[in-house]
Amino acid sequence: MTTTTKQLQQDSICNNVNPVQQKWHHQLRYLITGIVFGIVFVKAEIISWFRIQEMFRLQSFHMYGVIGSAVLTAMISVFMIKKFNIKTVDGGKISIAPKKFNKGQIYGGLIFGFGWAITGACPGPLFAQIGTGAFAVTVTLLSAVSGTWIYGYFREKLPR
Repeated sequence: MTTTTKQLQQDSICNNVNPVQQKWHHQLRYLITGIVFGIVFVKAEIISWFRIQEMFRLQSFHMYGVIGSAVLTAMISVFMIKKFNIKTVDGGKISIAPKKFNKGQIYGGLIFGFGWAITGACPGPLFAQIGTGAFAVTVTLLSAVSGTWIYGYFREKLPR
């Protein structure tokens, strides 16, 4: 095997392009991160449909504070990744693709927001809500998966 081939294989493993090549225990970090993330969601009450309804009725700052904190954290993180050329845990390069605006993002955002307001759930905490016993949220999960599939199916036919 040439050095280039070895490097490409190593890069794909480091960047999780081909997770099939990884051992099962390498995936545990994602499971643990997901569990911790779910616990944080539950403790911060951001999976509560009541908190979500408060936000959409403009009755409480709680969710706006959580979302604002997340946006600020993301901004600082992206800035630091770019400035200090930070690598992944496995040593892979992090690349952030430039984003191009189109009007479909407005329509998608409105549909997402309406769905969030109606169901009291966004895709992030769906599994945490189900994990806390709110099994009715399974309908929302199935709807989100169906909507994603339908979008993927019709994506090339939609206006840009």
